[in-house]
Amino acid sequence: MDRLLLALAIVAVAAVVAVVVRRRRSPDAPTQTQHHVPDQLDRADFAPLVAPSSAGAEWLLVIFTSATCHTCADMRTKAAALASPQVAVVDVEYGAQKALHERYRIDAVPTTVLADADGVVRASFLGRVSATDLWAEVAEVREPGSRGPAGCDRHDG
Repeated sequence: MDRLLLALAIVAVAAVVAVVVRRRRSPDAPTQTQHHVPDQLDRADFAPLVAPSSAGAEWLLVIFTSATCHTCADMRTKAAALASPQVAVVDVEYGAQKALHERYRIDAVPTTVLADADGVVRASFLGRVSATDLWAEVAEVREPGSRGPAGCDRHDG
């Protein structure tokens, strides 16, 4: 009888230990951070940064970056290919333009926004995006329907 009670006590302790270990191994889900993306830009804030060849551009593509961000350098290169008389591309680097990052409450880089002539943000990306997706989104915003039928760009092949 004593051996049975001892065995039951050992099994009970082992079960409690197993539950505690399992709880410690499965941490809480990570906090889901939401970063701020502006809905509106004052285009006058960016006028000094726009290249003369794009000064009258209808569209403004702004990439909020940091000099220490490797992904930012990649986004800068992808966005630069879109610069034209119709699309002004501006790199707003944190160290050089801290006031603009603060004004628009940018808390993650790269943050990429496409604004129309009135400064209304029509498209945005947080983090890395492929050149294809960036260029397609800019084309779609500038000329709706340019991607083709809905879902045409989202298939495996």
